[in-house]
Amino acid sequence: MKIVTYNVNGIKARLPRLIEYLTEQAPDVVCLQELKSSDETFPEADIRAAGYGALWHGQKGFNGVALLAKGVDPLERQRGLAGEADDEQSRYLEAEVFGVIVASIYLPNGNPQPGPKFDYKLRWIDRLNARAREILDEERPAVLAGDYNVIPDDDDVYSVRAMQDDALMQPESRAGFRRLVSQGWTDALRTRRPNGGVWTFWDYQAGAWQRDAGFRIDHLLLSPQAADRLIDADVDKEYRGREKASDHAPTWVRLR
Repeated sequence: MKIVTYNVNGIKARLPRLIEYLTEQAPDVVCLQELKSSDETFPEADIRAAGYGALWHGQKGFNGVALLAKGVDPLERQRGLAGEADDEQSRYLEAEVFGVIVASIYLPNGNPQPGPKFDYKLRWIDRLNARAREILDEERPAVLAGDYNVIPDDDDVYSVRAMQDDALMQPESRAGFRRLVSQGWTDALRTRRPNGGVWTFWDYQAGAWQRDAGFRIDHLLLSPQAADRLIDADVDKEYRGREKASDHAPTWVRLR
């Protein structure tokens, strides 16, 4: 089973690239982020024509997450996170697919920091930690997949100095991610590529793609029951280099 996380950076703008990816790679499950689409304008017909069922939690103009599954409709378990009743941002969607609990996550960026956006990011991490603990307690195969907007370690970025003031690399952001992993989750890509130097994002600015000046912010965390089934994890990097591509590359885990 191939489970992919893919920040598409606007599903309507990237729809040809997404359909191309589904056709060429035929993943079993795809977690999408940054749809930038309302629920009403989500391209359901195109997704279904490509052979995928879908769930989505949209928001006009920004944010938005979705779950796609080959040949079936994911069974929704939860949308949004508890703990902040007035939070209207569409950033979390959880479902059961092929016997696995899968969540699509779009964690807040948090810039500029310090400030209210960074404070919201840290609160959101705490809320995700609470939900992740509940999922772990079910003792089932589970994958928390998404754009976490956290660079966990110095070897996950092309230049520590260039990103040292960014919210993605602040000690508080990293500590929140470490608390999550330390619950008992396995960072699939780190496990398979322990020496670092693996990027999932390259900015559109300053020739970042051409210089390979990227960093790793797209993660797939596995419950112990899923980690026992881990075969491989990697990045489909070449899709970042295609015409009108997202600034993220599809990142995946393969489970038995």
